[in-house]
Amino acid sequence: MINRAEKLEHVHSDIRGPLYTESQRMIKEGISVLRLNTGNPATFGFEMPDSVRNALLNNADKAVGYCDLKGMPAARQAICEYHKGKGIQNITPDDIYIGNGVSELVSMALTALLNSGDEILCPAPSYSLWTNSAYIAGGKPVLYTCDEKSDWFPDLNDIRAKITSRTRAIVIINPNNPTGAVYPKELLEDIIAIAREHNLIIFSDEIYDRLVMDGVEHISTASLAPDLMVVTFNGLSKSHVICGFRCGWMVISGSKGKADDYIEGIFQMAAMRLCSNALTQLVIPAALNDPDSTKAMISPGGRIYEQREATMRELEKIEGISCVKNKAAFYVFPKLDVKKFNITSDKKFAFDLLHEKHIFIVPGSGFDWQEPDHFRIVMLPEPNELAKAVSDIGDFLKTYRQ
Repeated sequence: MINRAEKLEHVHSDIRGPLYTESQRMIKEGISVLRLNTGNPATFGFEMPDSVRNALLNNADKAVGYCDLKGMPAARQAICEYHKGKGIQNITPDDIYIGNGVSELVSMALTALLNSGDEILCPAPSYSLWTNSAYIAGGKPVLYTCDEKSDWFPDLNDIRAKITSRTRAIVIINPNNPTGAVYPKELLEDIIAIAREHNLIIFSDEIYDRLVMDGVEHISTASLAPDLMVVTFNGLSKSHVICGFRCGWMVISGSKGKADDYIEGIFQMAAMRLCSNALTQLVIPAALNDPDSTKAMISPGGRIYEQREATMRELEKIEGISCVKNKAAFYVFPKLDVKKFNITSDKKFAFDLLHEKHIFIVPGSGFDWQEPDHFRIVMLPEPNELAKAVSDIGDFLKTYRQ
């Protein structure tokens, strides 16, 4: 028998795991399934902005050959100017790596850093890319709690309690996936102070920084920590609705003098794959010069804004569900009254909902949440369709008991 590697034992991808497989089986049988599992705007009729389309079509011939292993110069220059505008100091295009999505770059950054048994602090709940990548790199993700009672902000005391002699870095996902929380300056400064005290690298995942609503300001972690090594991750998948382009980047900033060897490791990882997709790099300057198409989606009357409002209105009607309203992205993370519904398995709840109402949601355990009392809703269908889906969840819960 040929077995999978032991380091995959704890790796999970519930967004495209057993629930996904079951939903695909149902679809093949002719059952219509509403897929609220993944943040893929194109599935729900979102189209790329004209700025992106024109940049791609008018420059395609420039992407025929391999490009620089860090990325095309014009793309890295545009990224550099964008992050300077967010307050990150003393960076140049040479500090930027473009990758095939943030997923590839996270893997590169952790593989270059972690030895067997090294630890990295990750938020709970969080997008499982980070914990999975830590396991695959041979490290150990250690979860710190984000507190629902405090707008899903990280629990600073829990962070401090989780630091050991093996801790190498702390991950901040801001805006957060799956909660949609946006962290204030004071909280970021407190986390930075902890990293400074314990000499930790900060990995700041800011992929949703342009999808912030309600007048809330997003603050880039690295802008507050010029004396620390911070690696900032961002990309165009969500803000310009081009997930399939796999267009992400990371910016290395702050105190890099003691990290030359680590940075050389990242360079090695980047060199192994020759370069990232050159075709999609062509659109980066045009996209970052086009904030208006993104703002239109998140302003009152825009699709993402109105979809959130429709979702929250219907959730508030359901007895046995509570939910902190998101401030960014297109996710909410509702809480179930597990005593009322006698829920002991969030995975069973998700399968039962899929089978009865043909709605595919991801249980909280898919985001490294330890209790069976949460699930994530992707708010990408049109407002009326979302409202009906949430209403159907409420109808399902009227009689549901495990």
